[in-house]
Amino acid sequence: METGIHFVDFLPGAPEKLGPTLAAVARTAEQAGATMFTLADHFFQMEAVDAPAENPFLEGYTSLGFLAAQTETIDLSLLVTGVTYRYPGILAKIVATLDVLSQDVPCSALARRGTSANIWGSVCLSPLARRFEMLEETLQICAQMWSADDGPYRGRHYQLAETICQPQPIRRPPIVIGGDGEKKTLRLVAQYADVWNSVTEDAEVLKHKIDVLRRHCDATGRDPREIRMTLGLGHHTEPFTDPAAFMRDMESYAALGIDMVNIGIFTGIPDPVGYMARIGEEVIPRLTSLG
Repeated sequence: METGIHFVDFLPGAPEKLGPTLAAVARTAEQAGATMFTLADHFFQMEAVDAPAENPFLEGYTSLGFLAAQTETIDLSLLVTGVTYRYPGILAKIVATLDVLSQDVPCSALARRGTSANIWGSVCLSPLARRFEMLEETLQICAQMWSADDGPYRGRHYQLAETICQPQPIRRPPIVIGGDGEKKTLRLVAQYADVWNSVTEDAEVLKHKIDVLRRHCDATGRDPREIRMTLGLGHHTEPFTDPAAFMRDMESYAALGIDMVNIGIFTGIPDPVGYMARIGEEVIPRLTSLG
């Protein structure tokens, strides 16, 4: 099983410390063998993780561009992109630009990080059904812009006279869809996603969600083995309070076919670089040993 790191711990304090801390955590994650490093797509700190909204929070895609210059091989992504925050054409161009600029400097680019289009329907004033329609159109627009088809796109919510995107991504960025809704979200995963990120930590419920995803794959003619299954751990789940219980949970996820778990470095950790180093020493090797 692989390890992802989800970082939202922008500690209060001097702004000039935020960049060096973020870069140091990402480099430590890369050196420790983490597969992916993700940030959240929020404009204010999240009160849901016991932090006041006034605490510092960095804009996601700007931060990924910064990290692309600080790291070499680790995959970079937002977890997850709010689909209503940016026009789809702008989002597709941002991700394509990150893909092109984040390639390895050596000519023999054998190990190159990926930038994922990690997309969801964000909270806004639009009705839920409308947000799902916007999400699906965004997925379609990104796919068209990252292809040889630069013609128009006509949707219910978005209309593009042309879908030129030059330079094209060096590789098509993998589509990551996060969420567990059985009727709409998992249907979109089956139809469009390369990676699914669940947030269901109960193994029995997660097994049910996987079964639902497989049924959607059957209905759309998709091989479910084409979809990489990942799991985001909540801010109350950390590996050091009860390491044995933590590993039992990880073993149950691995048995279900989960390919990667995303461990959060949430607000309130006084030394995020040291915390990341500890994950690298004590957790990542044990997760790697799981089938």
